[in-house]
Amino acid sequence: MTSEARGTGRYAPSPSGDLHLGNLRTGLIAWACARKAGLGFVMRMEDLDERCRPEYVETQLRDLSEIGMDWDGDVLFQSDRIDAYNQVVSELLERDLVYECYCTRADIKDAPRAPHAPPGAYPGTCRDLTEVEREQGRQKLAPMDRGPALRLKTANDQLTIIDRICGEFTGHIDDFVVRRGDGAHAYNLVAVVDDEYQNVRQVVRADDLLESTPRQVYLQKLLGYETPEYVHVPLVLNRGGKRLAKRDGAVTLDALHREGWSTQQVFALISESLGIQGDNSADFLDQFSINSIAREPWIFDSETLPRS
Repeated sequence: MTSEARGTGRYAPSPSGDLHLGNLRTGLIAWACARKAGLGFVMRMEDLDERCRPEYVETQLRDLSEIGMDWDGDVLFQSDRIDAYNQVVSELLERDLVYECYCTRADIKDAPRAPHAPPGAYPGTCRDLTEVEREQGRQKLAPMDRGPALRLKTANDQLTIIDRICGEFTGHIDDFVVRRGDGAHAYNLVAVVDDEYQNVRQVVRADDLLESTPRQVYLQKLLGYETPEYVHVPLVLNRGGKRLAKRDGAVTLDALHREGWSTQQVFALISESLGIQGDNSADFLDQFSINSIAREPWIFDSETLPRS
């Protein structure tokens, strides 16, 4: 059986800036997990956000190739997949599984919630409106130059998923958005649809997305999709315990090059954070084990790096 027949792993960055060490580390882990499991490996650009730029597509793919990652087939761009997302939304509409929502962020913030619902959960305000109330909602949004969002009708219950690193995780499934009021499709929808399209059977990504996973698994089940294995990797944080960002200094491959670091030295730094000795992808893959990924984040401080 070919790796493509067995399924794929994937890496799906958003081209809204250069990749930093945390992105590169997660990408390498995703690549190694898939290759070790005998799966194919595909690349996807999540380029629906208005901040995305073509030049970042080029630099991201260049950096990923430079550190030794390879992928099967062409890069998939979400901006080329709008028809596919619309088709799934149409299916949900036909099955009466979505409804229009006219709430603003302020409306949702101020609305009362059920006692068991977590902060930020949608309280179902627009779920059972009359047609007159719906028309009033559309009129309310008209001056804002936006239409209603579409929310998925759920059981408003909890769902437990099993993550390879994090173990059991239980999340509340509210009536989450599948298409925003500006017409853009929501991440929870497009990620699920694209994973099915690319035959993804292993999802490796940063653990800040763990909370969204029960929603995605719920949608997979509604659409009859197979649920992949999930591997949520701890983030790379700065010395203040915050998510790594450009303001933390030399954190991108290009910036580290300007500080005198070679690609091999950067690779060795990432490898060392995972207990691997080596400065290339062959050594990394040979020594890599998914079971050796620590649950704690990697704390990175560019100020303490030795200068080459």
